[in-house]
Amino acid sequence: MGKTYVVANQKGGVGKTTTCVNTAVCLAEAGATVLLIDIDPQCNATHGLGMHDIEGPNSYDVFSGESPAAAAVISTSIQNLYLIPSTRDLAGTSVELPGRERREYILSDALAEIAGNFDYVFIDCPPSLGLLTLNALVAADKIIVPVQCEYYALEGLGQLMQTVETIRAGLNPRLQVAGLLMTMYDPRTRLSTQVVQEVRSHFPELTYTTVIPRNVRLSEAPSFGMPISHYDPTCAGSDAYFDLATEVVERE
Repeated sequence: MGKTYVVANQKGGVGKTTTCVNTAVCLAEAGATVLLIDIDPQCNATHGLGMHDIEGPNSYDVFSGESPAAAAVISTSIQNLYLIPSTRDLAGTSVELPGRERREYILSDALAEIAGNFDYVFIDCPPSLGLLTLNALVAADKIIVPVQCEYYALEGLGQLMQTVETIRAGLNPRLQVAGLLMTMYDPRTRLSTQVVQEVRSHFPELTYTTVIPRNVRLSEAPSFGMPISHYDPTCAGSDAYFDLATEVVERE
């Protein structure tokens, strides 16, 4: 039975989509069958894989009930990696979902039919703790939390961890924190080092050993519609996500 991971943080710009896409790609390239689900109305994960102007069902159709999840799965250019693409229509779910029955379980119910077909399922969320992210947390087995190496890193982390505990207590008892991932690390600054040390002191068992560096090539890759392992497989960012994928497998 495969594992479902959600990559989430209510703060934007912390490397959430970069982490979701590149970890999924690394696992797929290692031979695992991986499904990436984009439920962010910004469609960054979808576009980051070079997928544009997609016809056919998407994650909005799954949430609206117009399509089963299986019909929304498409192949990507990367062997073993499949995608349920996003659409900007997902922005409307903030109005549409509150009136639905089992509104927190829509994604979980939809994935129940297909999750077992994959070794891993990765869900990329919007930068909020709204109903889309809540659905992902209810559907997931584990959450990976990217934490930017900046001054306010711990400020939102406490709120997110409290949300995870609330969901575990009431909606999804199997949900676990897979790990906290330090991102955008700059070894030239004392602040980056201090933030990593502080997060590790608060969450010693949960913080991944792997640290994702601030890397220009990582920032450039999505604009070319490529994961970092295809855009520049020799850069520090590519090495870091390979290390993270290895660590994700080892922690299972």
